[in-house]
Amino acid sequence: MSQTKSPLPREVADAYVDELIALDPITGTYLGVKESSGKLPDLSPAGQEALAQLQRATLARLDEAESLPGADSDIERRCARLLRERLTAEIAVHEAEEGLRTVGNMATPAHSVREIFTVTPNQTDEDWAAIAERLRAVPGAYAGYRESLALGLERKLHAAPRPTATFVEQLTEWADTGEGRGWFEDFASAGPEALRTELDEAARAATAAVVELRDWMRDVYTPAIEGAPNTVGRERYARSARYFNGIDLDLDEAYAYGWSEYHRLLGEMKKEAEKILPGAATPWVALAHLDEHGKHIEGVDEVRDWLQGLMDEAIEKLDGTHFELAEPVRKVESCIAPPGGAAAPYYTPPTEDFSRPGRTWLPTMGQTRFPVYDLVSTWYHEGVPGHHLQLAQWTYVAGNLSRYQATIGGVSANAEGWALYAERLMDELGFLTDPEHRLGYLDAQMMRAARVIVDIGMHLELEIPADSPFHPGERWTPELAQEFFGAHSSRPADFVESELTRYLTIPGQAIGYKLGERAWLLGRQKASERHGDAFDLKAWHMAALSQGSLGLDDLVDELARL
Repeated sequence: MSQTKSPLPREVADAYVDELIALDPITGTYLGVKESSGKLPDLSPAGQEALAQLQRATLARLDEAESLPGADSDIERRCARLLRERLTAEIAVHEAEEGLRTVGNMATPAHSVREIFTVTPNQTDEDWAAIAERLRAVPGAYAGYRESLALGLERKLHAAPRPTATFVEQLTEWADTGEGRGWFEDFASAGPEALRTELDEAARAATAAVVELRDWMRDVYTPAIEGAPNTVGRERYARSARYFNGIDLDLDEAYAYGWSEYHRLLGEMKKEAEKILPGAATPWVALAHLDEHGKHIEGVDEVRDWLQGLMDEAIEKLDGTHFELAEPVRKVESCIAPPGGAAAPYYTPPTEDFSRPGRTWLPTMGQTRFPVYDLVSTWYHEGVPGHHLQLAQWTYVAGNLSRYQATIGGVSANAEGWALYAERLMDELGFLTDPEHRLGYLDAQMMRAARVIVDIGMHLELEIPADSPFHPGERWTPELAQEFFGAHSSRPADFVESELTRYLTIPGQAIGYKLGERAWLLGRQKASERHGDAFDLKAWHMAALSQGSLGLDDLVDELARL
């Protein structure tokens, strides 16, 4: 009688993806699984526990797989490292019941439900029939989410007041876009006439679910958490930072690193600002001058097209010189983000078959005039050679990795670190010689250093150093953090407010940009030292982009081996 061969780590990881998609059709849609288009996940406590049970069972299968012959090959070893680290971090977050208080201005289950419609296939009547089915699932999904939040209240595990207030405002905007109908109704209006009645009825039900959730958040949840702290403390912060960074951080060392980068960047910014506005009191005075008098794009469609051109140009100039890009990776689309979300630009990766390309998204926040200085390096970050090159390359080489590594197994700090490294790389390669563009790049770098300072500082209530030009010796609060961030950023007040609310919503995520960049730079340095004069940066880039994601504790080690 034949025996079934036991799976190796990559097979365990891929089986996990299949089982996860069955529980989470939002993930399925991002991966391009057609059968997911009409469904939404169970966001209730029972749904969360089902995910955790899958994660625990997968870890048990991984234990067995790692003991098998062949599990020690580089490709199996990297997959096993990632899968174990990710599942362990996810289980820790679940067992701390963080899923019972996920409220904020982004990255909540409610946001995921809305945003998945923007990438659901919508080219045929069949596609729209699935969208109608998904719209009908919105009330149940939001009811499950509310059930989780209600249990959190019962167990005194609740979100912070400031992110909650912002979330209520967002739900209000989703419920009424200003034309007497909600976001879901606006979305459904683009569907075919043959399905008009079905789509309109489903969209109205989805909007009614938004209103019901909004009213409960406003009338029940908000009063129940009045007076609660907005920060999470060291224990919760460390757990969250572990999840987003894939490493048990020395938070005090990371805080000190943020300050060292602040001082370095401030010196560089002053030199660049002098080229733009001689005698400017601060670099941000020079940047404010650029807001009024610098190069800019007029019009929403025009800025979308300009950003598309910027990415197309980067691909043409980088391909064959600093990267070797496969044809599917060369396609990326510039898009305008739907209203009612956070202020920061973002990226969505391609489907597994590249039928939907990678896309960058610009939130306009109601603006129609866009200064160029803060867009150039940002689109090197979001698009090329940043998020798009990394995540699309993972998709392209998925056959050499595992489906898990190429898709859902990403570590935030790995990806954000690469994207910030990509900005720095473009500076190294001479793409940011224009003083406006370079000062904008340094301002973006400073924003990431300030994130490390204020995100760790306010959640841990750390002391501001004596050599700080800002409130030395005082303890961080969210109010001081917003003041500091606003004083050291060219971004408008609504962006700064959105950013601080983001840090209160997802503590430990924003620090991964600078800490991840540091890991990428250290990995490159170690590889360069190992190879000496034979070091080939282009070859290293492609090898690094083809190994899938890793937590920062594993990333430097693996990069140094390349």
